[in-house]
Amino acid sequence: MLALLLARRGVRVALLEQHRDFDRDFRGDTLHPSVLEILDQLGLVERVLALPHGELRRASVRAPAGDVELGDFSRLHTRYPFIALLPQAEFLPLLVDEARRYPGFTLLMGATVRELLESGGLVQGVRYTVDGQQRELRATLTVGADGRFSVVRRLAGLPVVPFSQPIDVLWFRVPHGANAPELAFGRLGRGHIAVLLPRHDSWQVAWVLPKGGYRRLRAAGLAALRADVAALVPELGDALESALGDWRQVSLLSVEASRARRWYRPGLLLIGDAAHVMSPIGGVGINYAIQDAVVAANVLAAPLHEGRRVPGRGIGTAPLVAIQLRREIPTRLIQTVQHLVQRRLLESVGQDRLGVLPSWLLRTPLLRDLPIRLVAYGLCPPRVAGS
Repeated sequence: MLALLLARRGVRVALLEQHRDFDRDFRGDTLHPSVLEILDQLGLVERVLALPHGELRRASVRAPAGDVELGDFSRLHTRYPFIALLPQAEFLPLLVDEARRYPGFTLLMGATVRELLESGGLVQGVRYTVDGQQRELRATLTVGADGRFSVVRRLAGLPVVPFSQPIDVLWFRVPHGANAPELAFGRLGRGHIAVLLPRHDSWQVAWVLPKGGYRRLRAAGLAALRADVAALVPELGDALESALGDWRQVSLLSVEASRARRWYRPGLLLIGDAAHVMSPIGGVGINYAIQDAVVAANVLAAPLHEGRRVPGRGIGTAPLVAIQLRREIPTRLIQTVQHLVQRRLLESVGQDRLGVLPSWLLRTPLLRDLPIRLVAYGLCPPRVAGS
């Protein structure tokens, strides 16, 4: 997204992708209303929503004590009152195709970064390998957008502050037919929590575990897991037999959260998970990463044009400081909220009732939409400059 935004502003951009293609399975496939509005500003939203996708329009939890509505996206003032669930294997090629319209954009697939090129404390590009051959790419600015295990962050020596996480999540998919029932977003009961996300062809199920609980679950076996899921979500029915027939159909996400103390060095910037690893609560990781990209493009386009005219000078750290300042407060806020929700979720399991939000808040019209708005937009969502 950052490469696309900079290329459309006339900045020369080289995007290095470690893999050979985008045909990989991700768990984080959610595009929140703020992202859909950004895509609208770019003239891309109709093409994106023409791809097969699921839509989450209402978040509610079913518990033995009764259903609790967490939020209704239809109450938001937006043309896109839903979260779109779209495979990144479809979304990323669309962004790349759009970026290729601009002559300054270059994509290098199968490129693995090995070293940073530095001189006098200024990062001036990267040394990388393709097909076993070592190459160099010099740049006015190097951006690390390479995820929670960021190689660029490690090479730059930028430390992170980790936050203790009380949960892990087991992910699996359950196929549904054309007449699939509408399921509550969350289920709580019998000592378990499940979150169900509506893909276009299946339910993506997040089975919440206490931290370190996977070993006990694995020891109990798949039959026990199927029985627990069927008891909590009986609508999934016979599809569970094929969906949970092998441990290879199950993916464990060891939930982590962290934030880099500093997101930059002279000549280098971190964005997305490279700068701040999010918990899966609220599914906001892509949302915040794309907002990082928008802010970065808005701030950097002019300095990058100027820096290119004066080779070797770089762009200074002032724009990089500005990006972190604009994005760090929203990031700190959502990470704090995520941590509080996770703790309350675990407390809810033993009580078989939802204790995430006070009931009086959910009954107060002026306050009830604050949580869903925070999930949908974050704090101060940015607009694409010039849109």
